[in-house]
Amino acid sequence: MGELRFSHYSFSAMQRGETMGALQEFLQQMVNGVALGSIYALIALGYTMIYGIIKLINFAHGDILMLGAFAGFFVLVAATVTPLTFIASFLVAMLICALIGIIIERTCYKPLRNAPRINALITAIGVSMFLENGARVIPQIGPNPRQFPTFLNVNYDFAGVGISRIQAIVFLVSIALMIVLNITVNYTKIGKAMRAVSYDRGAALLMGINVNKIISFTFAIGSALAAAAGILFASAYPQVEPYMGIMPGLKAFVAAVLGGIGSIPGAMIGGFIMGIAETLTKGFISSQLADAIAFGILIIILVVKPSGIMGRNVSEKV
Repeated sequence: MGELRFSHYSFSAMQRGETMGALQEFLQQMVNGVALGSIYALIALGYTMIYGIIKLINFAHGDILMLGAFAGFFVLVAATVTPLTFIASFLVAMLICALIGIIIERTCYKPLRNAPRINALITAIGVSMFLENGARVIPQIGPNPRQFPTFLNVNYDFAGVGISRIQAIVFLVSIALMIVLNITVNYTKIGKAMRAVSYDRGAALLMGINVNKIISFTFAIGSALAAAAGILFASAYPQVEPYMGIMPGLKAFVAAVLGGIGSIPGAMIGGFIMGIAETLTKGFISSQLADAIAFGILIIILVVKPSGIMGRNVSEKV
């Protein structure tokens, strides 16, 4: 009888061990998903802000991420990676990409503002290809992948769930930038003007709002967020190359559609959902299906609720 009790006890302990292991694995993938999702959310914010202002899907947005990552790369290779130089890389990359965003808007999109939307969409694809292939022929960048300098990674263990230093930095920086954006949009004069232009561009113009300035500012903010996301993405996956922004950009677009294109809170929610869905797929199903799941989500949301989680249905005259 004692032997039977011992066997039963061992079996129960094994079951508890397997359950705890599965729970820890699930929590670990959730941590990974939140870190990745915060990057997608930052990129998706740029998509959704630009769409909200001028109804344009800026497919060059992922390539702004690439330029931001390279700007940060050149700052960090010029000095030892320290918290100060890391912050400097963010400031330099965000400033450069904000200026690039304004230049792209003024030269490529502004002349097409009253043209059919398909014209602007094709132009956005052309700008994307120009940035990618232009980066390849610049000697300082080139076509070959480069190792991105970053902090020595340290893992912290919390009840069997590991959180790396890079993941913590990615999450904290992303949340801080989202808070700053939320304050800017909702509690500042220029944020109020952005919301007015988004709601009715013609009425905003009649009220004395400089619409061109607001649109340029929106591109600058969205591009700066993409640059920050580029540095965070390159820190988490320490490699930079001219095509690195394609997949993160497309997945962030899916996140923006999922959350409700044009909705800032929706872009944040969509980004986190995308990151968690991707890591759970990699952890429990197959890493080869991670991209398929992302675009499967896009198909489902377009069929079931085209306006997205927090989007609103808008009637359009034809």
